[in-house]
Amino acid sequence: MRVVFAQLVVAVLVGIAFLLQGRSAGLAAFAGALIVALGNALFAARFFSTLGSATVATGRLLMGMFLKWIIYIGGILLVLAYWKLPPLAALTGLAAAFAVNVFAFRFKG
Repeated sequence: MRVVFAQLVVAVLVGIAFLLQGRSAGLAAFAGALIVALGNALFAARFFSTLGSATVATGRLLMGMFLKWIIYIGGILLVLAYWKLPPLAALTGLAAAFAVNVFAFRFKG
C-alpha cells in the first residue's frame, strides 16, 4: 500500500506541475498517474485478499494482472479518446507513476 500511496502523491504533484500549462493538462497528468495507482491498488486487493495454495495464489496473480491492465488500457482510452485531454500530459503522468514502482523497490525502508 506504500507504493499506491506514493503513486497518489506523485499524481497530485504531477497534476499541480502541469497546471502551469492549463487546467486540462493538469487534469490529464493527474488522471494518467491516477490510472496507475488505481490499477496497482486493484491488483494488490485481488492478490493479497486471502492466503491459499500455490494454485490459488497463481490464479489470483494472473487475475490481478489482467484486471490491472484492463484498468490501464481502459483508463488511458477514457482520458485520451472520451475526455480528449492532452496526450503528452497524460503519458507523462503515467510514466511518473510507473517510475514510483522502480524507486519504491530500489529504496526499501
